Order: sequence, then structure tokens, then C-alpha cells
Amino acid sequence: MGSPFRVVALTANRAGLLQEGVIYASRISVTRALSAHSTRQFSSKQPRRPSRQNQFHPSQTSSKSFHTSQPLRSNSKFKYGISASFSAKDERYNPDTNVFNFNPYNRILARRKDKRTRPRSGQDAFFISRVNNTPDVAFGVADGVGGWADSGVDPSDFSHGICDYMAHAAYTYNDAEWSGGMGARALMQKGYDDIRSDGSVLAGGSTACVAIARGDGGLEVANLGDSGFVQLRLNAIHNASEPQTHAFNTPYQLSIVPEKVLAQAAAFGGEQLMDFPKDANVSHHQLRHGDVLVFASDGVWDNLSSQQILKIVSRIMLGARAWKLTGDGVKVGNRLRQFIMADDGSREEIPSLQSFLAVGITAEAKAASMNTKRDGPFAREVQKYYPYENWSGGKVDDICVVVAVVCEEGK
Repeated sequence: MGSPFRVVALTANRAGLLQEGVIYASRISVTRALSAHSTRQFSSKQPRRPSRQNQFHPSQTSSKSFHTSQPLRSNSKFKYGISASFSAKDERYNPDTNVFNFNPYNRILARRKDKRTRPRSGQDAFFISRVNNTPDVAFGVADGVGGWADSGVDPSDFSHGICDYMAHAAYTYNDAEWSGGMGARALMQKGYDDIRSDGSVLAGGSTACVAIARGDGGLEVANLGDSGFVQLRLNAIHNASEPQTHAFNTPYQLSIVPEKVLAQAAAFGGEQLMDFPKDANVSHHQLRHGDVLVFASDGVWDNLSSQQILKIVSRIMLGARAWKLTGDGVKVGNRLRQFIMADDGSREEIPSLQSFLAVGITAEAKAASMNTKRDGPFAREVQKYYPYENWSGGKVDDICVVVAVVCEEGK
């Protein structure tokens, strides 16, 4: 039986089919599906396959429901259910395979140099890692600067590489080696230093939006460029990042620029863009039980507004009763903790509420990017500043989404 979350996530796409043969949204009533699900619990009886972030194994969401096992034991007050979904711009989106469910038991090794082990997210990349044995979790997205392809450089090497290095730095975190502890900007700096020291990546660049969610409910975000995040709370936008750009469609970007390129730029009176982690906007937030965090590349923000993302998330959360309507407004449902629990390591990875939120947003962004009639945020910006371009519809691009659902112990 398919999970009711799958129905909710796919029907969140108002455009229906993303592309002929890509996604077939079920017409089954969400209420009926959830009602049927409430009387059953499913768990996989198959042997657990190793799943490592450095060795990508997409979860199979089509035939399993979410698992309600016991969470990781720690003294932390807050826990996080985190998933990612993604789609390369030149590929069809498959919600069954283009999804990653974070398992805190996963072991994270060094950078993946074999491109076959990377998620099929194109030039976009993401990472999710626990911060060693602490209750904190580090995660983020990076969007490779496509312009490097004109110089024969694969933009994905930088974006995937810096994410791998940040994941490994968080996983191997040693307090004695970090002055003042690990913050979001410090983690971005560590990833940037490591990718610059990697002799196999000679040039490239990316934007980056990096976060550390603490066990005490604190959230620190470092955002550089036009990737970004929103914090949603009970059917409302609570916080949202602002993009950093030098000019229209020219975001701040971390870069590796060969000396030859710098010399050529100087000879012609130009300048190669090179921004640094110190230029990132850093913000601090306090999370609450039931909050939903959405981190995404500009493939999402160019095609969906924050309000549209809120509608998608609200539809799924209310449909799953993770949020519920009451006489006093929207409240957090009683079973949220069960919906987002991490696997205890003894079972195969299976879908969760956060994975269906990530799928729902990615599916809608993919549909919007290919829609030639519905103008998105990028189209409206082009029409405003460059009306002679006659741009309309969406902006086809790589898409990467990381969703975190916040759960407070005892609630």
C-alpha cells in the first residue's frame, strides 16, 4: 500500500502532472488515505542495506510508510527530522528515487570524488550530518555557478565537494580543534578551506546556505548568495533569508579562481567575483515544536515564492494532522513526534513526514520551472528590470530542497 503522505505530497502540486510520464498524482481522497493509514503501521522486513551519505542510496518511497521507532537517546530537548529532495534541470523528476532521508547513524567519510556516488541533483548539492556525538545537526545547500562550464569546468565539482567537506567536518567535530565551537559561518569557512586545498578542484564556485540546529532549539544560519531558507510556524512565515547579489542574477559566491584567470580579468580591466564566508549573512533563531525549515537553491526561489511554499507545507502538514485546525487557530498535532522519528539503525530507511514535504516542494518547483505560462519570481524580476527580454513562465534550473521538522521532547 502506498503511504498517505505520498498522496498529500503529490496532490500539493496544483499543476497536476509535472511532465508527461513523470509523476502521476493520485486522485484518492487525502482524508480517506489518512483514515485508512491510521489503523495500520508498516515496517520493512527486508535486511537493512548500508546507507551512507558519502555513498548515495535513494530511499524507496513507493511501497513503505513512515516508521515509528524509538528516537535516538540523548539529553537534548529538541530533535529534528530532516530529508532532502532534488532534481537536475535536464532530467525528469522521480520522487521515488530523488529523495534522501537523514539517518543520524550514517557514517560520513571524506569527499566523494566518484561522480556516480553523488545524488542526481546536477550542479546543486546538499549535506546533512550530525555534529559528532552532540545533539546538534548541521545541514545546508550549495548551488554551483554554471558560468564556469564555459571555461571547461564542471560546476558540480565545487558545490558537491564543499558540501562533502562540511558534512565530514561536522561528523568529525572535535571541540578542542574549533575556537569558540562550531558555528554556521565557521563550518562554511572550513568547507571552503578544504575544497580550496583539494588539488582535484582547480576552479569553480557556488552559493551556500548553511545551518546548525542545536539540541536546545537554537538555529544559526549563514547564507551567502541566492540560495536561502524559510522558517514556517503554524501556517505562517516566521523568518526568511534575503538573497545577496552583486547585480541581477549575479549572486555572492565562494570561488576558486586560477591565477591565469585573475590575470586575464585584470588585463581587460575586469574583475572576477570572489566572495568569502566572512561576507555571509549570519542570523540566529529560536525554534519551536512543530516548526518547519525549508532550505533550497535558487531553482526553488526563482520559481516559487515563500507564500507558495507555505501553502504546500500547510497542505501536507494539515492533511497529515501534523498541524491541526482548532477553534483557537492552527496547533501542532499530537503525533508529530512519531511522524518524524529517526530510524534506530536496525531497519531499512523508509519515508517520513519530512521526506514528503521535501518531495512536495521539489515537485511543485519542478512543475513551475517548466510551465511557460505561469510567471514565477524570476520572471517577474526580469519583466521589471529587462522588459524587452519578453521573459515569461518559469526558469528551468537544478532544484535542491532540504526540509527539517522540529520536535521538542515531551510534546
